[in-house]
Amino acid sequence: MKVVIIGGVAGGASAAARLRRLDESAEIVIFERSGYISYANCGLPYYIGGVIADREQLTLQTPQSFALRFNAKVFVGHEVEAVDRQNKRVRVRDLAGGRTFYESYDKLIIATGARPALFGIEGTELEGVFTLRTVEDTLAVKEYISARNPRTAAIAGGGYIGIELAENLVRAGLSVTVLQRPEQLLQPLDPDMACLVAARMRAAGVQIKFGASVSAFRRRGGALECVLSDGMAIPCDMAVAALGVQPDSRIAAEAGLKTGIKGAICVDERMRTSDPDIYAVGDAVEVKNFVTGRQALISLAGPANRQGRIAADNVCGIPSVYGGSQGSSVIKVFDMTVAATGINESAARAAGMDCQSVVLSPASHASYYPGARNMTVKVLFDGADGRLLGAQIVGYEGADKRIDVLATAIRAGMRAADLAALDLAYAPPYSSAKDPVNMAGFMIENIMRGLVKQYSWRDIPALTPSEEVFLLDTRTAEEYAAGHVAGYVNIPLDELRARIGEVPSGGRVYVMCHSGLRSYLACRILAQSGRDCFNLSGGYSFLRAVRDGGGMPQVTFACGAEM
Repeated sequence: MKVVIIGGVAGGASAAARLRRLDESAEIVIFERSGYISYANCGLPYYIGGVIADREQLTLQTPQSFALRFNAKVFVGHEVEAVDRQNKRVRVRDLAGGRTFYESYDKLIIATGARPALFGIEGTELEGVFTLRTVEDTLAVKEYISARNPRTAAIAGGGYIGIELAENLVRAGLSVTVLQRPEQLLQPLDPDMACLVAARMRAAGVQIKFGASVSAFRRRGGALECVLSDGMAIPCDMAVAALGVQPDSRIAAEAGLKTGIKGAICVDERMRTSDPDIYAVGDAVEVKNFVTGRQALISLAGPANRQGRIAADNVCGIPSVYGGSQGSSVIKVFDMTVAATGINESAARAAGMDCQSVVLSPASHASYYPGARNMTVKVLFDGADGRLLGAQIVGYEGADKRIDVLATAIRAGMRAADLAALDLAYAPPYSSAKDPVNMAGFMIENIMRGLVKQYSWRDIPALTPSEEVFLLDTRTAEEYAAGHVAGYVNIPLDELRARIGEVPSGGRVYVMCHSGLRSYLACRILAQSGRDCFNLSGGYSFLRAVRDGGGMPQVTFACGAEM
C-alpha cells in the first residue's frame, strides 16, 4: 500500500507516524510546501520574543530525522498543485528547482492546514508587513526586528496569534497597538470574560483599539501605516496581519471533493472525504462541534493530531471515529492564563439553547497557604436540562487544570450539577477542600433547585430604585465607601438580620457583594423571610473588571460620593 500525505505539520506528521506504527510495509510519501515539517506552530511567537532562544527547538523533527525514524520519503519545498482522482496521482512542483512531476497513490491524506485570512487587504506584500503561520514567517519577523530595530508595531487582529505576538513583541522592546474590528478580544470567550483579558493587556502597556477594521497597509514617505476603514492611519515601524485563518482547501475543491463552511473539506467521522480513497485532517476540514452537533471550523493543534491518527487507523483497516471537537484551548497573556472549552453564550443561543451561567472568583489553592491568587470562572449550562455547554477561566496558577476537568466533564456528558460530586485531589498548595470546579457545581445545583435566582451586570443599567426595585450591597461599610454602584443601599451581611426591616418586603431585591458569596447568603436570609431576591452573578469584582475592560460604560460607579 502506498500512502501520499499532502502536508507535514500537525495532522500530516501525526498520520505518517501512526501509519508506520501500524504497517511496516507501507510506502509513505510526504510533500510539504514549506521548508520544515512537524514544527510547533503554537511556539512561533515565543521565538520572536526570545522565550524560545534556539530556532532548532521550533522543529520537533527535521525532514531527515523523520524520514529515518519512520522510513518515509519526505519532500520539503514541494507543493502539490493538483489531485488527479481518476488516475490516483498528484501533480507536484519542486519549488526550488521548478520541476513538475506526478506521484501515484493508493490512499491520499490531505493535511494542507490553513492559510492566513487577509480579506483582500491591500499592501500585505509591503516590506515590514508580516503574517505568522510558518517557520519562515517567524524567521522573517525575527530578522526584521534584529536588522531594523523597530520601535512600534501594529497587529491587525486580537485572536490567539495576535495576543501571543503582542506579548512577545512587548518582550522584544516594542510599543504595540492591537487593532481589532470586533468589540472584544478572543472570540471564543464571552465579551465579559474577554474584558478581563483586555484590562491585563492594557496594564502591560499594549494599546487596544476596538472597532478598528484595517483596510490597507501603505507606505507614505517611507513610513509604514495601517489604514482603517474610516480613513484613520495608524503609523508603525512594522505590522502583522493576524486576522485569523481560512482552510487551505483549494486542491480538494479543484479535484471535485465536497466542501462546506468557508470551503473547508467535508469529511465523515472516519475523516474520509467524498472520495473513499482520500482522507483529510486538520485545519483544512470542517468537523462536528461536540456540544452543538453542528458542523464547524475549529483550528487547533490537538484535534489536528487526533484526526491524523484516526485517518491512519482507517487507512490501515482499523475502525476509528472522530467524535467532534469542543474547542478546548489555553493561552498565556503575560502572567495570566486564559482558557476555554465548549461553546460560548452567543453560540449556545444560536443553537437555540437556554443558556445560563454562573460566575465565581475562587482562589487557585487554599487561601491560607502562601501564593493563592483568584481566578474568574464562568461555566455555561442549559437551563432546560442542566447539560454542560462550556466554560471559560481567566486567572493564573491552576486555571489550566480546572479547564481540563471541565473539558473532561463535557466530553463525558455530565450534567452541570454533577460537578459538585467530583472527587478531586486536595492539598493546600494545590487546591481547596471545595475545588473551584466543585463550587461551580454547588452554584448550579442551587439554581436548578430554585434556591437562588441570578441577575447579570447587563441588567444593572435598567435597574432604578423604586417601590418595585430595591438595590442592596452587602459588603462592609469600608468596601462600599471605597467604591460602589450608584443606587445601591449598603447593609453589610453581618448586620442584615438585625436590619432586615430596612429591606422592603414587596417588589424585587437585587443583591450584590464582592464575589457573589455574601450576597448569596443574604438572598437565602431574605428569601426565607418572603422577599423576592436576585443575586448578582460574579459580584462587584466581576462587574468592576468588566467595566475596567471597557465592557460597560453605561453603569455609574461611585467612590465615596457619586461620580
